[in-house]
Amino acid sequence: MDLLELRDRIDEIDRSIVELYEERMDICKEVAEYKIKSGKKVLDRERESSKLQSLTAMAGNDFYRHGIKELFEQIMSMSRKLQYQLLSEAGVIGHLPFIGVDELEKEKSRVVFQGVEGANSEAAMRAYFGDQVNSFHVETFREAMEAIEEGMADFAVLPIENSSAGIVSDIYDLLVEFENFIVGEQVIKIESCLMGIPGSTLDDIQTVYSHPQALMQGARYLNEHRKWQQISMLNTAAAAKMVAESHDKTKAAVGNSLAAKLYGLEILVPEISSNTDNSTRFIIVTNQKIYRKDAGKISICFELAHESGSLYRAMSHFIYNNLNMCKIESRPIEGHNWEYRFFIDFEGNLNEGAVKNALRGLRDETRNMRILGNY
Repeated sequence: MDLLELRDRIDEIDRSIVELYEERMDICKEVAEYKIKSGKKVLDRERESSKLQSLTAMAGNDFYRHGIKELFEQIMSMSRKLQYQLLSEAGVIGHLPFIGVDELEKEKSRVVFQGVEGANSEAAMRAYFGDQVNSFHVETFREAMEAIEEGMADFAVLPIENSSAGIVSDIYDLLVEFENFIVGEQVIKIESCLMGIPGSTLDDIQTVYSHPQALMQGARYLNEHRKWQQISMLNTAAAAKMVAESHDKTKAAVGNSLAAKLYGLEILVPEISSNTDNSTRFIIVTNQKIYRKDAGKISICFELAHESGSLYRAMSHFIYNNLNMCKIESRPIEGHNWEYRFFIDFEGNLNEGAVKNALRGLRDETRNMRILGNY
């Protein structure tokens, strides 16, 4: 046969495949109706594994066996997604254990942030809750999480990602450890002001103090002043406080304008960072399972079997339900070498059918899936 005849033959086979696919999916609808009545779970791992073994055994060689396995894994995956959709339409997929609210209670709430007064976390808190916020600060991220878990605070403000330095891995781990939930986010521009005590000049400076990340981001400017010694501190606000209390013209700090104002320091250079677009994203966390009714982003985490295709199959739930994934990160699972927990942000609201379908599928087909918040 010539090429055109071969293509015509392929077209005939493809039409048959389409017809058989639709026939198979129509039967899957009947399977879904049975499961709706009986309460049987959609995913039957033993049945699918046995089916794949029998199908691949029919293939004539190793290449075809691999292809048949991949093809029918996809067909079975689509079948499950159709069944999840039908279960959702029938009201079998129950309500998610989150309560939608019109607004967060900001005015009467108590808020905790990590660091000292003047820290970027405080700046983010004020940007989100306003300057009249009732707040207190703690030394560590863990203490902030404990404060809201124990009811000492209603909300915590925690940094989760910097546009230059990447994720704050400790926060991801704490979100898994604690039963606290994300209800909001605030992005602020990170200022890198060089500040000293009133009356000091650049010629007076001998030592510059700040957080290591702030020193690194301002390295190009700081390294132009070879005589200046650079000393790392726990955070930028602590550096500003120390310089203010020293009353020493030879000392300077790198931090934000809030810290300069709070500790009475004079800004000598408004911005020394080589990255003027440097920003940090902060999350607002509470111990209540609530979300704003107009929320548009969802954060989840889950674990996967350490086997070929497991992440691909999980991602297919976003594709099938037409959900846009914004971010994916992974963190090692403690006590399980080379196994990882995945954190995903995607667009959506917990009240949407497509979101419920995707979450139901992920809950059945991953391990320890958790909704971290809708905000």
